[in-house]
Amino acid sequence: MKEFYYTVKDPIGMHARPATQLVNTVKGLASVVTVEKQGKKADARKLLALMSLAVAHGDEVHIVIEGEDENIAEEKVKSFFEENL
Repeated sequence: MKEFYYTVKDPIGMHARPATQLVNTVKGLASVVTVEKQGKKADARKLLALMSLAVAHGDEVHIVIEGEDENIAEEKVKSFFEENL
């Protein structure tokens, strides 16, 4: 299991475009990626679940990655958050 925390820097937060991009980023991975905000969890492969977290600017999210390719998945997901959120 890999995990990290990220504070959202995007002024709009995780709106539809970056949420869709995150879904596309994790879609081809064998690992399960979970995004958590204030105790609410969402599977990163499910757009509506991500949107329901209502991640805003300044929010801290906890990302958990579990699976056989978790090292590669962690690199991809961290890069995504740093470049897009």
